[in-house]
Amino acid sequence: MGSPSNTGRAIACYIGAFLLALPSAFLIFYTVRLLYVTRVLTAIRAGGQGAYVGAVVFPLLALLFGWGAWRLLKAARRA
Repeated sequence: MGSPSNTGRAIACYIGAFLLALPSAFLIFYTVRLLYVTRVLTAIRAGGQGAYVGAVVFPLLALLFGWGAWRLLKAARRA
């Protein structure tokens, strides 16, 4: 076990990683949901392609949040 400052830093990194992993998981779920709903909307009515912007942006944000969580987990293990 390291010094108290390293322990505190590790705990802060773990909390930060958890807080970044939550929106990443939500955006992954929401992307899958959005793709399903968009597919159904295009089958029901023409012009249901308005959600395709989110189908590009949400996965990019999910990757960004996931990358941040991964970096914080690695930093916590080093602390």
